[in-house]
Amino acid sequence: MKASEVFREGLLRDQVVVVTGGGSGIGLAIARECGRLGAKLALGARKAERLGAAAAELAGEGIEVFHAPLDIRQRDAVEAWVAQVCERFGRIDVLVNNAGGQFPSAAADISAKGWQAVIDTNLNGTFHMSQVVGKRMIAAGGGRIISIVANMWRGFPGMAHTGAARAGVVNLTKTLALEWAKHGVLVNAVAPGIIRSSGLDTYPDFVRSQIETEVPKHIPLKRLGTEDDVAWAVVYLAGPSGRYVTGETVCVDGGQAHWGTVFPI
Repeated sequence: MKASEVFREGLLRDQVVVVTGGGSGIGLAIARECGRLGAKLALGARKAERLGAAAAELAGEGIEVFHAPLDIRQRDAVEAWVAQVCERFGRIDVLVNNAGGQFPSAAADISAKGWQAVIDTNLNGTFHMSQVVGKRMIAAGGGRIISIVANMWRGFPGMAHTGAARAGVVNLTKTLALEWAKHGVLVNAVAPGIIRSSGLDTYPDFVRSQIETEVPKHIPLKRLGTEDDVAWAVVYLAGPSGRYVTGETVCVDGGQAHWGTVFPI
């Protein structure tokens, strides 16, 4: 198994880490880093074929992995999936709410169905996972919940649906952190900026071209982020280093939250 470039060997040894949307992109990078640090992984995503390939890749590195299809929008499906994980591993120590999805569109052009689909996945799905797993963590005496959100602090032109959903998750993070602190459950979020990952492949060609060539000009650090940049922030919050951090959102965006833009108005 390859070693982490940042963290000491065995940092998450025998921790059970759940990663939703763990079959590709940022989710897979998070899962791989946690696994290389000794964690046992549970991966869930809607696309079973991609999920199976990711699990096989990780298992090939010597990482213990459970995987099964998961639709976080369906509460019954979430409860059944979490029960499977706990039957396999006995508990869940860390939940990474990474599953999500959106599409670029002017707000005036988003259909009711398109709006609902993004809200159901990015906000409602995150709540379902957090509540179902959170109850088990409360009963067990603690745990960590880390949600992946987005850089939407100054509005999100072209992405009104996901901007609204992710802002809701940030507030949910603060609320759960306060309600569950007495139970030892720490709840945080990580807000990636523009990350070079497989997620960019879902956008139209002209959007990807703009992101690759123009967006770095508007980022203080003058580059796109990497999947590892996000994974390392998650591990910081999941490991001993994050034991006194709760209710916070860590921006991993090269300073973009403070300056620059993504899409022209």
